[in-house]
Amino acid sequence: MAAVVRLLRRYPLVALTLLVGVVGGTLELAGAGGAARWVVSLFAVGVAAQQARGMLADLRAGTYGIDILAVTAIGSTVAVGEYWAALVVCLMLAGGEALEDHAAGRARRELTALLARAPQTAHLVTGDGGTRDVPVAAVVAGQELLVKPGEVVPVDAVLLSAAATVDESSLTGEPLPVEHRRGAALLSGSVNGPDALHVRATAAAADSQYQRILDLVRAAEESRAPFVRLADRVAVPFTLGALALAALAWAASGDPVRFAEVLVVATPCPLLIATPVAFLAGMSRAAKNGVIVKDGGTLERLARVRTAAFDKTGTLTHGHPRLAAVHPADGVRDPELLTLAAAVEQYSAHPLAQAVVAAARARHLPVPPARDAEEVTAAGVRATVGGRRVVVGGAGFVADQAGGVADVGVEPGQTLVHVAVDGRYAGALALADEVRADAAATVADLRRAGVRRTLMLTGDAAPTARHVAAAVGIEDVRAGLLPQDKVAVVRAVPERPVLMVGDGVNDAPVLAAADVGIAMGARGSTAASESADVVILRDDLHRTVRAVRVGRRTMRVAWQAIGIGVGLSVGLMVLAAAGFLPAIVGAGLQEVVDLACILWALRAARPGRGETAGPAGPAVQGPGRRERVDAEPLPVAS
Repeated sequence: MAAVVRLLRRYPLVALTLLVGVVGGTLELAGAGGAARWVVSLFAVGVAAQQARGMLADLRAGTYGIDILAVTAIGSTVAVGEYWAALVVCLMLAGGEALEDHAAGRARRELTALLARAPQTAHLVTGDGGTRDVPVAAVVAGQELLVKPGEVVPVDAVLLSAAATVDESSLTGEPLPVEHRRGAALLSGSVNGPDALHVRATAAAADSQYQRILDLVRAAEESRAPFVRLADRVAVPFTLGALALAALAWAASGDPVRFAEVLVVATPCPLLIATPVAFLAGMSRAAKNGVIVKDGGTLERLARVRTAAFDKTGTLTHGHPRLAAVHPADGVRDPELLTLAAAVEQYSAHPLAQAVVAAARARHLPVPPARDAEEVTAAGVRATVGGRRVVVGGAGFVADQAGGVADVGVEPGQTLVHVAVDGRYAGALALADEVRADAAATVADLRRAGVRRTLMLTGDAAPTARHVAAAVGIEDVRAGLLPQDKVAVVRAVPERPVLMVGDGVNDAPVLAAADVGIAMGARGSTAASESADVVILRDDLHRTVRAVRVGRRTMRVAWQAIGIGVGLSVGLMVLAAAGFLPAIVGAGLQEVVDLACILWALRAARPGRGETAGPAGPAVQGPGRRERVDAEPLPVAS
């Protein structure tokens, strides 16, 4: 009962319509039929006048989705004495708004869940070891915070506690808790596990990952898809056709009641309600999969994508080097070479150096300390390890120390790090920015989803670009491009719409220029995420395919909902025109039509038959500091 009262308070027009119905029914039972007619008719005319004012305002704003049929139906039923049918139409209008509100709430559930969980306060650790609650907006980088069990991490932070288990599902779609160790970066918006954590803020709330996601979600909630405006325009010919049929039924029967009976079942609510519900449901489904679609219009463009373009570094590849091969000199074993190189490289912050150290630790090799470490910019590092003088770096740098380096054959895109020990050449380590494990499956699945053409746009050298493209199944490769060159290529593509996937700052212009820009937001730049129409919150390229599939299913479901609504309404109109459908019965059946369309539109929140989650499993990663093995000079990589 309390729930019913809350609903009536939330939707006062529904409550008032029901009250008028009770009053009118009581008067009828008391024998005051004339009074009942006046009470119900005046209320119905008032509702019609209110709707008419709203329609005029819509027309002035350039919106053509006018519900003139409902207004005409109320007026005609009152005029011919079918005042109870007019009251049912009023209830249909009021109830339709309530149904739409409820259905939209269900559809946007995943979007609003992120907003509802936004933390408002943070526990600031004070100088005496205690805590003090402060607004999240007051937190600045460098402050130590306490995150209690089950709380949301309020800002981006680094973990100070020994270990943490956090739930990142609402950010990345990863269903399992994620384990972190001291020094790991924690995303704001992730949920702490069973233990209290000490963290150090690395960004203010406004600059944190969660706040950026919230901004995207707010934009998504406020969007209005072009498809919805198209549905509004479809309502106009539907309205004209319904009026013509009603007039024809009146003329053929000579009974003005027939005119009212046709219009009662002709309201275009399926067009005006079901389509926005379908788009909200599609955006909610995408959010549940870790994909934020910024506006409903993007879903429509995703459904029609014909060309997909990809950046290379950080998109098709992982954007950082990994050890690909070890090439020891005679008398040197693989573990010894890697251990000595890692011992020296641990004192360098260069990406290649970090990759060497990571490779040694991944193989559980010791990384001993070194003395007298010295780094020569853009050349290499030298240090003493266990009494041995070790030099690690590019070919020229190491050759100066060892009298030369070996000619090691490597694949395009690999980078060699040479090593010398006590003035003798010891071997080389080949590192590469490896292709993502899901890149080839992503390209293939996009083709199966209807994408006709795929491109790679990169600032990297042609041999490396062609090597990566061949591995993932892309034939059209454009290499050596500057950001403005990428924009020009995308604008010139004839098969549109064009989808562009990227992650770096230099991808921001082309993401904005594409019909649909998709940013790999898990590790990508803020500029790329802000320029894109879609942001993938997890480091998972295959979610690009999911975004396209969600767009296509959303459009398909929206059209189906329109078809169901229009088809049922036309059938009812024909019955009413033939005199088989009394006005009050028709009004009730039209409400059933609206409900059926809304329920059908909500199907966009679920995957269609035959849709799969896509390839699972770990992605593979992988250059460049000192020596790039390419046939031509390498520009700054994209």
